[in-house]
Amino acid sequence: MAVKTHTWISLWFLLTTPVIMWDVSYCFMRPRSMVGGDLHWIWEPYGIYQNLYGIPALTEGNGFTNAQSLLNVIETLLNVIYLYLAHIAQWPPATLVGFTGAALTLAKTVLYWAQEYYCNFCATGQNDAYTMVVYWIIPNGLWIVFPAIITYVLGKDLIAQLTFADKAANAM
Repeated sequence: MAVKTHTWISLWFLLTTPVIMWDVSYCFMRPRSMVGGDLHWIWEPYGIYQNLYGIPALTEGNGFTNAQSLLNVIETLLNVIYLYLAHIAQWPPATLVGFTGAALTLAKTVLYWAQEYYCNFCATGQNDAYTMVVYWIIPNGLWIVFPAIITYVLGKDLIAQLTFADKAANAM
């Protein structure tokens, strides 16, 4: 059975890879990447996020930011491996790799939101509603919506592959 690919999923994985790596490098390079740091010029737009939730986490030694960044690296590697396996190697189990990457992203992002909720918005609660919606809810919400849809679509593809394999095995 050939690998079933979806252009929009492949584009999501491809286009989000540099964005995620830029974000990961910002997190791992703190405080040098922050406003006032010698490397901040690379992450100039992140100045707003520093004030949104970055300083409290850094000063308190909260490891959650870098822990979720490490998971971003793993998820992104899976997404890139999926692109290779699906489009270059054309290996049918590539779907499982893409599904796993998207499911990890979804779970990690839900955890990220749950962390804020259960700590009474300890890292973001100082912000007004507009700032929260524009700079936290919408951008982070994309990392819930798209991975959820990708997980659903690739999950359906996995079920189709397993059903096909089961029917072929039982026909023998």
